[in-house]
Amino acid sequence: MGLRLHILGCHSATPKANAQPSAQLLELDGHMYLIDCGEGTQVALRNNKIKFARIKQIFISHLHGDHYFGLFGLIATFNLLGRTEPLDIFGPKGLKEIVLLSLKLGGAWTKFPLHFHELDQKESVLIFEDEVVTVKTLPLDHRVYTNGFLFTEKPKLRPLNAQAALAFKVSSAYYNKAKQGHWVQDELGNPLDFRAITMDPPEPITYAYCSDTAYYPPLVDLIKGVCLLYHESTFLSQHEHLCEATKHSSARQAAEMALAAEVRFLLLGHYSGRYKDLTGFKSEASEVFNRTYLARENAIFTLEHGDQMELTEI
Repeated sequence: MGLRLHILGCHSATPKANAQPSAQLLELDGHMYLIDCGEGTQVALRNNKIKFARIKQIFISHLHGDHYFGLFGLIATFNLLGRTEPLDIFGPKGLKEIVLLSLKLGGAWTKFPLHFHELDQKESVLIFEDEVVTVKTLPLDHRVYTNGFLFTEKPKLRPLNAQAALAFKVSSAYYNKAKQGHWVQDELGNPLDFRAITMDPPEPITYAYCSDTAYYPPLVDLIKGVCLLYHESTFLSQHEHLCEATKHSSARQAAEMALAAEVRFLLLGHYSGRYKDLTGFKSEASEVFNRTYLARENAIFTLEHGDQMELTEI
């Protein structure tokens, strides 16, 4: 099924009628992961016709309000809908205290388990794994402790070459074993390399989400060669002097990061509200890295497996 990325919000702190703060819904092979949860996220989820019950993990990059203020309302709605399935929340140390205090003072304890996984590591670490992906943190350079997240699809089974399997006279009982990468036997009991009757699996899809951060060269090695990089681009070059003080990046700096990391595609976002037109972000970034796309509210981006992997906006 590949990757499907719903842009629920992609602007910086001040929301507008058509400019919501950070939130994304990542689909990989039918599994859904919510990344950041700015104010208005649950409304955006409704507008995108995403079923709340399918969200089992939420990843919060840092404790600035435009990245997590929507979490309170979303948890409350889960409760009103009668959710019973556990919810895993990954985020900086302190997030658990904030959420539980809100629930306590409001007398609104959830009927479902909340599992908090608080982060304070300064290096990249594995924080989550299921049958579809692994998720590692990406330490960033912001005004408060901040992580991005690297989603790496697990390798798929090797496709069976049915004609080769027949030619080598391999019993169908061995097909799954061969697809899993184990040697098998022919009908005479001779050992047979699994590669003789299977084909290479598709390249795993990788997605790096880099929220608020200054230009940060140590990030390059952690995101080397990823299929899709989302990188904040708060400012255009005319305001690049603000980047160091605010610990944000410009569109050009995001493109320089994509170029240095040799990623396939770059997706820009977290635009400052001072800009009425976003076309300048793409034009400035494209001068450095031409496979640049702009995140926009309610946009959906897809990335399919294949030799010619292409990013499509729908």
